[in-house]
Amino acid sequence: MVGVPDEQAPAARNAPAGGPLLSLALATMMDGVNAHSGAVYLLGTDETALEMAVTAGLPRAFAAPWERVGVDAPIPVAEALRERRVVWVGGEEEMARRFPRVSVVLPYPFALAALPVATATRAYGAVFVTWPGSHPHELSDREREHLTAATERLAVRLERAAEESRPVLPEADLLAAPAIGSTAGTLGSLEAARMVARLPYGMCSLDLHGRITYANAAAAELIGVPSSRLLGTQLWAAVPWLNDPVYEDRYRAALLSQHTTSFVAVRPPGEWLSFRLYPSTTGLSVRVSRARAVSEMGRVAPPPGEGPGRLVTISQVLSLAGALTEAVTVQDVVRLVAREVVPSLGGRALVLLGSRAGRLHVLGHHGYLDPHVVERFDGAPLSSPTPGAHALNSGVPAFFESRVELERLYPIRHETPDGFAAWAYLPLIASGRPVGTCVLAYAEPHAFPADERAVLTSLGGLIALALERALLYDAKHQLAHGLQAALLPPSLPPLPGIDTAARYLPGTRGMDIGGDFYDVMPLAGQAAAVIGDVQGHNVTAAGLMGQIRTAVRAYTTVGQAPAEVMRSTNGLLIDLGAELFASCLYLRIDPVRGRAVMARAGHPPPLLRRPDGKVRVLDLAGGPLLGIDGSAVYPATEVELPPGSVLVLYTDGLVESPGVDIEEALAELGRRLCEAGELPLDELADVMMGQGGTEERVDDVALMLLRARGDARV
Repeated sequence: MVGVPDEQAPAARNAPAGGPLLSLALATMMDGVNAHSGAVYLLGTDETALEMAVTAGLPRAFAAPWERVGVDAPIPVAEALRERRVVWVGGEEEMARRFPRVSVVLPYPFALAALPVATATRAYGAVFVTWPGSHPHELSDREREHLTAATERLAVRLERAAEESRPVLPEADLLAAPAIGSTAGTLGSLEAARMVARLPYGMCSLDLHGRITYANAAAAELIGVPSSRLLGTQLWAAVPWLNDPVYEDRYRAALLSQHTTSFVAVRPPGEWLSFRLYPSTTGLSVRVSRARAVSEMGRVAPPPGEGPGRLVTISQVLSLAGALTEAVTVQDVVRLVAREVVPSLGGRALVLLGSRAGRLHVLGHHGYLDPHVVERFDGAPLSSPTPGAHALNSGVPAFFESRVELERLYPIRHETPDGFAAWAYLPLIASGRPVGTCVLAYAEPHAFPADERAVLTSLGGLIALALERALLYDAKHQLAHGLQAALLPPSLPPLPGIDTAARYLPGTRGMDIGGDFYDVMPLAGQAAAVIGDVQGHNVTAAGLMGQIRTAVRAYTTVGQAPAEVMRSTNGLLIDLGAELFASCLYLRIDPVRGRAVMARAGHPPPLLRRPDGKVRVLDLAGGPLLGIDGSAVYPATEVELPPGSVLVLYTDGLVESPGVDIEEALAELGRRLCEAGELPLDELADVMMGQGGTEERVDDVALMLLRARGDARV
């Protein structure tokens, strides 16, 4: 039990909150629900990040990637604070499904509950507690009530401290700390030590940090290192051939899951040893013995390294690697780095720089109160004497622990103060070439020890790969949209006696380009309209769509009737040898007579709203898709189109989606047309598209509306 001062002891006004407020609250929470680890986060002064203030049960290194996290980060404590609710994760499978970034770093069986620390009017932070993998998959009502009540009490105490201007500061972590190499003075413990010493296999005791607190003679002999050199060190740091993250991972898995773990390792030149780890909430017992013969498993031991800091390094790199897999666009990369990297490394601001045509370009930034401070560098020559340009040109990172260091090497920065006190300039190298520079800024002077520089350099490589991929995606995206815009009419020309409106939305998968098209053509006293859909969502489909649209215009210009236009277009696709098919609906409108003649090739039927508000589906006769049968016939149908009528032409993307019945979707489309048919056409078009602008779409969507005005003249 951790001894703490009485929390009711008076504290001086304007002095730090008296007593271990946070650690006492955390210990009470954990004791009440038999949790084996936990942490309390406090909301930063800018209310954009959560900062870990105290941990209990496990070393802080286990949560190293999340010591400081953005409030919008996709992890349990941040979600609990954002949504003001208990977030429960019942096991490793649920963690992998809901919070994959946590699961990548901690892929072990354990349960977790996260809760907000907030009153009705203000948020102060968040808490998480964990249980071993043996915990039931559901949080019990008693556990939920206990944790909720404890966090509410903590919020009230933090509120009181704020009202009394008593800052609440981070506190010492709560961990069991047995004396290294000590033996108790009782007869029982002495006999226990003698018993362990007589065992024919090795026995070691490790504390929560993985440091060896006891090792019997057999363990020292098997490992090949004297006991005096083992005590107080981590096993993977003291023994060169155990200096492998795989072995360290077994220690983490045992402590977090509270399940027995094991591994085998080869002691040079070729003796295989078995290590079995038995965890508890105070540390681990390790049994070491000779392993059975293991064939063809020769492992080359890596060279010794700095063990204690490596866990933090691996965790941070894994966490960011998982996050960056979600980045699609350049702005996604900026947001993820700002949310994941900057908080975890204690930074306050970020700039991503790229280059184009020999000049720097600001790709994105975060954390600067005055954007002009950053944007003034946009367009600067790559030869300019700035640290960002130098890092990009040289490929060498630069670290400046203070403003004095920065301005000594780059006097130009005297003229461009940004309000920060330390900087890391990381060149972003991908596929052997520089793609940009990542600039991290710190609010206070900041030392960059060797291990942190190594972490930042590794993270720079991951950011570079994500940025290269995002730049390529953005370029393809712009190309696709430019091509699509060039192939569709930029605006609809005015038609005699007819009002028009149109909408197009690309699919959200692939290149955001498709084969849906529409067009209208004014004729002498009449008008023609066409809508169609070429199979596929790629450049080939878009190119064929442009050919069809051009052909329809040409056949219309020479005076062909609707049935002939369809037949001629079908013949063209056959002659072109196109492997793609197309649906199409073509109509000729005579606004004076109030009639429309239509021909259809495998296209969804149009909707007609009559002046009295009634809506019906026009079940037109038609032929097969264009490009299938060179002898196909496309019969024409004449439809009345009195003044006030609205004709709705659309492609199948508007009514077809996975899990939705097409008849129900068509009925819903008719209901919208019936209810909103009197609106101006542009507003009606938005209503007919529904939520198409925000939801995920498998297919692209084209929509065209035509309303007969009744003022056409002969």
